[in-house]
Amino acid sequence: MSSSPRFIHLRLHTEYSLLEGAVRLKKLPGLCEAAGMPAVAVTDTNNMFAALEMSVTLSGAGIQPILGCQIDVAYVQSQPGERPRDPAPVVLLAQSERGYENLMKLNSCLYVDKGGQAPQVTLDELEALSDGLICLTGGPLGPVGMLLQTGHRAEAEALLKRLHACFGDRLYIELQRHPGEDGAPTEAERLTERGHVEMAYAMDIPLVATNDVYFPKSDLYEAHDALICVASGKSIADPKRLKFDGGGYYVKSAAEMRELWEDRYGMKEACDNTLLIAERCDVEFSENTGGYMARADVPEGETEESWFVKEVWRGIESRYPGDALTQEVRDRVDMELEVIKTKGYCGYYLVVADFINWSKDNGIRVGPGRGSGAGSIAAYALRITDLCPLEHGLFFERFLNPERPSMPDFDIDFDDQRRAEVI
Repeated sequence: MSSSPRFIHLRLHTEYSLLEGAVRLKKLPGLCEAAGMPAVAVTDTNNMFAALEMSVTLSGAGIQPILGCQIDVAYVQSQPGERPRDPAPVVLLAQSERGYENLMKLNSCLYVDKGGQAPQVTLDELEALSDGLICLTGGPLGPVGMLLQTGHRAEAEALLKRLHACFGDRLYIELQRHPGEDGAPTEAERLTERGHVEMAYAMDIPLVATNDVYFPKSDLYEAHDALICVASGKSIADPKRLKFDGGGYYVKSAAEMRELWEDRYGMKEACDNTLLIAERCDVEFSENTGGYMARADVPEGETEESWFVKEVWRGIESRYPGDALTQEVRDRVDMELEVIKTKGYCGYYLVVADFINWSKDNGIRVGPGRGSGAGSIAAYALRITDLCPLEHGLFFERFLNPERPSMPDFDIDFDDQRRAEVI
């Protein structure tokens, strides 16, 4: 790899951009090596499924992982009776641990309480969770770009000012060039590039060049085109279907990207800024994921551990009233509690119990318990399962024991008709 990198890809879609991206994570380190890039951002569409795998894979190969996401933003308020406007994407990159936490929260905002709409966040949500994030404006198909395309220059400037007030020096105006076989830019790029550049200089906002990467090499354009047809349910022969203009949406080398941008409006800086952004980002995972478990809500003055113990014994007294609470039951509970506390899974039990009991209390059918988790009397006490492990001779050690390095998991079945309510 070159010792002096000249461009970093900051917008790339892996196979986790479902039925859209075709870059395999296992191949990504080799692609970066070949392109002369010591860092790369993965920005899958409206999800962060690849975050852990990409971080571990790239770090292990000596490549800096930049954790990001392409997120759709509802940037225009629809009028009463008007069909809701389609959202448009921005690219968000985690600059810090705080930024990564906010990026996860925004991923939840994409899907929660959207009333059946496509995944999207509001501008208010984006502003509230902007800390620690670097924002690229989305290029010609981003919110600002879409306003420029439709001739709404004043609205584009107002939106850009709002984003600038929110992100400050963490905002970059994103430029793209994906020339087709004739060397001409796409229609969207042609309609927006000048406006983007003029606003960047007028508002003193830095430019950044990206290539919207969806497949690894240029010769895979036709295969990726077929993938898009599968995703949209269209025929390749359909002239109205979604189609990428030209085959430029691949992992281009630094030299190819420099050739696109150098000596155009003096925009060498647009490539240089990809390097500066990479230097500003410093977040990655280790393979030890134990520290990333969800935290349970517990009453004030309680810890997860203390509340877990109280809840288990409360449940045991309910499951084994009176003389049914034998010494055998007590010994089994004491043994399990010691192991669960030692392994740090008290919160895990409480979180699982929370959504299972919510389901039961709301009349949603839940299976009685399946797999090794049914061997836990603590799970039986918390109503996670409905099988007495002592009565059925089930072993807790199959589910969790001091020597087990990996996380345990509960196998849970919900009524198909109401599973979405639980989720």
